[in-house]
Amino acid sequence: MMRISELSERSGVAIATIKYYLREGLLHQGEQVAATRAAYDDSHLRRLRLIRALLEVGRLPVAAIKQVIEAVEDESLPVHRMLGTAHHALGPAVEPEPGDDWEAAGAQVDRLIGEQGWTITPEAPTRDELAQTIVRLRQLGLPTDLTRYAEAARRLAEAEMDAIPFDGPRESAVEAVVLGTVLYGRALDTLRRLAHESESARRLAGAGEDSPGERP
Repeated sequence: MMRISELSERSGVAIATIKYYLREGLLHQGEQVAATRAAYDDSHLRRLRLIRALLEVGRLPVAAIKQVIEAVEDESLPVHRMLGTAHHALGPAVEPEPGDDWEAAGAQVDRLIGEQGWTITPEAPTRDELAQTIVRLRQLGLPTDLTRYAEAARRLAEAEMDAIPFDGPRESAVEAVVLGTVLYGRALDTLRRLAHESESARRLAGAGEDSPGERP
């Protein structure tokens, strides 16, 4: 057990911030050991790590963090649905757009999910997020066949799920999902840009053009 000052020191979270999390219900109360003093344990450290991951890496507002915390604390909620709550909270809120383009994009998303054999809940906000992307691609005259992206995503998801500690505390599993989704997502985007630059150099540098990586 530890006092709030030690909890602050070990977690790197200021005492005032810890008290705020306690007031907001994001952090569960410690064990009352005196009229004005409570004691905390490793479960509070795990919760603070999760809150920081959701706030600093996931960039979630307090309201969304509360939803994730409620899912973590609801032991009757299956782990799959708990992780789904975290996944859905990480994505942007997308409002369906009236019109034929939106309907066609939604149908394409459904087909893609079916072709991949994925199990996705009907209310998953990621459906609308992908539909919106397809609408924008069509408006710009870009190809909308995302099959190869879906196949690459499936392979990545299989490997990433292997690293999630399902046999540990529920907070740890959600933290791994949040950190993995956001940070590895950024890494994937950066690696793709690097690969584009390299492929451009391979195809065009030999045609007399300067390599994109060259500096004058």
